[in-house]
Amino acid sequence: MSAKRILNAVDSPVDPTQHDSWGDWRQYTQARIALGRSGESLPSEEVLKFGLAHAQARDAIHTPLDTERLTTELKQEGWDTRIVRSQATDRTQYLVRPDLGRRLAVDSALLPTSTGYDVGFVVGDGLSSLAVQRQVVPFLQALKPMLAPHLTLAPVVVATQARVALADEVGEQLGLRLVVMLIGERPGLSSPDSLGVYLTYGPKVGKHDAERNCISNVRPEGLDYPAAAFKLNWLIEQALSRQLTGVNLKDESDLMLRSHQAHLSLNEVKMQ
Repeated sequence: MSAKRILNAVDSPVDPTQHDSWGDWRQYTQARIALGRSGESLPSEEVLKFGLAHAQARDAIHTPLDTERLTTELKQEGWDTRIVRSQATDRTQYLVRPDLGRRLAVDSALLPTSTGYDVGFVVGDGLSSLAVQRQVVPFLQALKPMLAPHLTLAPVVVATQARVALADEVGEQLGLRLVVMLIGERPGLSSPDSLGVYLTYGPKVGKHDAERNCISNVRPEGLDYPAAAFKLNWLIEQALSRQLTGVNLKDESDLMLRSHQAHLSLNEVKMQ
């Protein structure tokens, strides 16, 4: 090969990747689609991205929740807080004994009030402390102005080594009509920081999952804070009105949300 051809190859290297014809679809999703090929394997860039995603998922699961930072941020937003932990003593036990993550530790018992509360929020690290650290405060910022002013709100309970059902015992001890669990969801390879929201009316130990409503993938890249807050507020109102949650309470908030968004758009036009 001549020196000129070598210099041309250095200045204008040939991309060895065989690109997929439908690669344009990648702009619409974070899912791993249309990755292309490099010889008989994936391109090195995609292999490295895959390894990074695995590392981020592991970090989301194993990084401890910074409860001090979280409670400080919540207090700055006007929320009173309590910190509790489940019966799982560490992360290893939490992962292999889900049952322990559903019950409060003996030293984490909560004192009930004489009147109880309408609604209480429990923040659990779940399987992604990253989700809780990133999403909880801005999500509650979006939700708080939507809540009916007559509702009595319990202190926000921050729980470590927590499973969804831990909120049942918290709600029972605090005398809540409705408990809302904000918990880190199992991380995916494109979403290590998704927040899940679970509502349970009449919480008590032993409630079944069929008695809950769920809002999933709360994060800016998924269901954004205003939309998720609108859904949750609608479900809170309906749950308290109908005195139930779960399979008998269908989420019809999308109809109301579209109407609400149309109303806002109309007001913006009138103001112009």
